[in-house]
Amino acid sequence: MLTIVALVELVLCWIAWSLSFAVVAKRAKGQKKVVRAVSSRWGILLVMLGFALTFSYVRPAGFHKSPLSLALSMILGPVSVALAWAATRHLGKQWRYEAALSEDHELIQTGPYAWLRHPIYASMLGMLLATGFCWTWWPMFLAAIVVFIAGTEVRVRAEDRLLSERFGSRFADYRARVKAYIPLIR
Repeated sequence: MLTIVALVELVLCWIAWSLSFAVVAKRAKGQKKVVRAVSSRWGILLVMLGFALTFSYVRPAGFHKSPLSLALSMILGPVSVALAWAATRHLGKQWRYEAALSEDHELIQTGPYAWLRHPIYASMLGMLLATGFCWTWWPMFLAAIVVFIAGTEVRVRAEDRLLSERFGSRFADYRARVKAYIPLIR
């Protein structure tokens, strides 16, 4: 029964998480991209591959998830959804699928951006972990985490480079005091 509850919650979390971007995409529509980091597309590709590995249905006979694993999923999913909604609300019209800046781009340091430079990536990592803990066989899960983090690192570096070029010492100060996307670590 716990497996079914965890899977239903996971599906609902994915829907709610996705809606946070649908809402902000409407606000961002029409914003002209002035500078973009083409290298971030490689990161997007790797992140998508990480998610594909997590959603894969490769598993041995008799596979099941432990109650602890399911509980971790059920905690991480809602937290990741809340983080995505808070981050997109604070980022507003500046949200982009790829790393890009607009003419009137601002350096957001409020809400979740006060303690993470890239809270949307943290929410993505949380959703990947929630999915893996609920659904994925551990070798696939491990591969997914490695590929996802590689892709996210590409994206973080591309975005940080753009922000550094635009905001100079203001961004350098922000970067020195605020972690990238994994609280307390990176």
